[in-house]
Amino acid sequence: MKRKANAIWKGTGQDGKGTLTTPSGVLDKTAYTFKARFEDEDGKAGTNPEELIGAAHAGCFAMALSFGLQQDGHEAEELDVTATVSLDQVEGGFEIGSIKLSLEGKVPGLSEEQFKEYANGAKEGCPVSKALKSVPIELDITFKS
Repeated sequence: MKRKANAIWKGTGQDGKGTLTTPSGVLDKTAYTFKARFEDEDGKAGTNPEELIGAAHAGCFAMALSFGLQQDGHEAEELDVTATVSLDQVEGGFEIGSIKLSLEGKVPGLSEEQFKEYANGAKEGCPVSKALKSVPIELDITFKS
């Protein structure tokens, strides 16, 4: 299985503009710019690569956790995942310095300890976590009984 995305950039790095498009149509000439990436933290100026990595990671992790639970006969009432991707300025440029996954979940029939075991397993087993293994990934878990 292969997935695609297309980026078109016109102009200089700081003053140029780009668009992102995916075959699904979720991104359809979606704007991204220097400002959207490095200055506008409210996300209103367009998307950026870190936001998209965060969305991919949150979605992958939630699905991996759901599959892990299902495998043992459990069904989540709700898994609410936020991925916070930190873009840090370092010598010579920028890097993704860390990712924090914040999970709130409710799974009937599980203890908090069991839920944390499943969540940690999903963090390690999710394909996006594996792809991002060079970045420190923190997992903050809130279990709702």
